[in-house]
This record gives sequence, C-alpha cells and structure tokens, in this order.
Amino acid sequence: MKTLRALLVTTGCLFAPAAFAQMSLSPPGAQTPPPQNRAPAKQPAAKAPAKTPARTPAKAPEAAKKAPERPVEKAEEPVDPNADLVYGAYQRGLYKTALDLATKRAMENNDPKAMTMLGELYSNGLGIKRDFAKAADWYKRATDLGDREAMFALAMLKLSDRGNFGSRDEAVKLLASSAKLGNPKAAYNLALLYLDGQTLPQDVKRSAELLRQAADAGNPEAQYALATFYKEGTGVEKSVDKAVRLLQAASLADNVDAEVEYAIALYNGTGTPRNETAAVALLRKAARQGSPIAQNRLAQVLTLRTDPADRVEGFKWHIVAKTAGKGDLAIDERLTKASPEERAQAQQAADKWLGTALKK
Repeated sequence: MKTLRALLVTTGCLFAPAAFAQMSLSPPGAQTPPPQNRAPAKQPAAKAPAKTPARTPAKAPEAAKKAPERPVEKAEEPVDPNADLVYGAYQRGLYKTALDLATKRAMENNDPKAMTMLGELYSNGLGIKRDFAKAADWYKRATDLGDREAMFALAMLKLSDRGNFGSRDEAVKLLASSAKLGNPKAAYNLALLYLDGQTLPQDVKRSAELLRQAADAGNPEAQYALATFYKEGTGVEKSVDKAVRLLQAASLADNVDAEVEYAIALYNGTGTPRNETAAVALLRKAARQGSPIAQNRLAQVLTLRTDPADRVEGFKWHIVAKTAGKGDLAIDERLTKASPEERAQAQQAADKWLGTALKK
C-alpha cells in the first residue's frame, strides 16, 4: 500500500485529501474546499415585466411640443420570504450582519442552520473574535437538531489539535452520521480514515464505497481519489476507463491533480481518444495554477516542438518547475543546445512568472 498514502493533515477544521499515486508522478494533494454549511440562498422572485404602452400616432413636427412626461416611480421590489438573509450576508462578506442575523434566528427560532453559521463564524473569526470553544458549542447544538453540516464541522474540530473537544471515536461517529445524511465531505474524510488505518482499521473496500458516495455527489477530491483506486484496482475492480471518466469529471471541477492526470491520459490516449491539443491546454491550465508536475510535463512537450515560441514557453516552465524541485535532465540538455536568444527569453519569462507568483 505504499502508493496509497493518506495525508491526514488538518487545515482549518478540514482534512487535506490523500496524496494518491499518479500515473507517472505523485503531485501534492489538493486542498479540500471549506465547508458549505448552508443551502444556497434562493434568489428573490423576479419582477413581472412591465407592460409595453400602446403606441400613439406620431404628430406633425409643428405639433411636437408637449408637456414633459412625469418620471415613472419604481415599485419597491418585494422581499422573498424564502431568501436566506444570513447566508446572503455571509456570501457578500458582511460577517457582522450574518452574525447578528444568525444569532437572532438561533435564539428565537432554534434554527439549526443559523447555529451552524455561528459555529462557522466563531471557528474562522469572521465578524467576531475567533473562539473554537463557542464554535464547538454552536456546532453541537445544531448537531443535536440533526444538521449534517454541523456534524461534519464538529467532527473536524474533534480531529484537529485546536482544543479538547472530544475523542477521535466521537469524531468518527459524527462523520458516519453526516455521511449517512448525504454529506459528501463527510463521506470523503471518512474514506480517508479507513484508508489510513490509524483511527480506524484499514478497509480499502469500505473506503472505496465512501469515495464512490462522495464522487457521485460531485466531490472532485473523491472523484480524483476513486480514479486512482480504479487505476490500481484498490478496493474495486481495476478499470482504466472508469478511472479516466472520474479524472475528467474532477478536472472539470478544477481539481489540479486531476487536470494533470487527465491531460496525461489525453496525451497518451489512455482510456480516451488521443488529443494532444486538449492535453496541452489542460497542462497549461494546471501549470498556471502552480502545479510543478504540470509545468514539467508541459515543458517536456513544448521543448520538443520546432516553433520558437513553443520552445521558449517550454523552457520557461522548465525553469519554473526546477525551482520547485521538479527538474529534468533531458530538458536541461535541450536548454543548453537552445539559441542564446531562446535561453534569454525563457529566463526572462520565468523570472517574471516567479516574481508575480511570489507577490501573490
């Protein structure tokens, strides 16, 4: 199982996804997106279009003078009673407003979604001083009312090193409950625990089942991980075709590691028709997102081309990837044989890229 290591490192109150073996090289694991604790706010009902006034016959030029039209008063837009004002304020970065509205709803209506929002705000210090104890308390209240997002967030707090909020066994139970209620993030993280074999006995088949649940719900990290399972036949029957389809789905959701692997599959025609143009475009996208492996693979392709612009770009990405420890002796040799102009342009482009990246 050396090629199926799980990076169970907490970031915030979430696990980073596993760093699974790649078709060629092992890119670093992509970060799990922050929890979405509320259902997306519904948009206010659209106003009915105004009726077009009937046209009147045009008057002769000499009779064109008429009294100025009175400005039309805009009717007040009705407030959608179903709109989630708390989540709307949170989305717009109005955290203090979200805090006030959520507190009112939690206290007056015993609203579990509002309680989960309060946990989120306290956990991340948004609109109020960070307080993990208060975050855990609000998550616990929402959990008791059956909120699956609160269960997940509370489990992550228990698994983190941010305070004594309970045992890992309690965290596992919360993840299982949240996953059972259909939370893909909970299913994904529970799958990592079964894969890691430390908190739970290692069970790759159970891990695959949970990854499939999360992948079917559209979780890109789970799609990427399950693709690796299918590629290697771990916990599932080996299937390159299924692996590639999952990589495609995850890459469409901007999972950088999946973009790299799907690009490699496209370039080699593995489990999908060969498409070098699409592969290079995807590698270029991942390279710009900061993937050293994508940068190296893109350099391998472009530096073999005869077009000077492609070669310069390829050498640029080679220099950039080399600074991240992804050097390539073959490309080094090509660079030494390049013209002085190509080397100078590539170095200038790499310096510009690295300087911009450092400022971000």
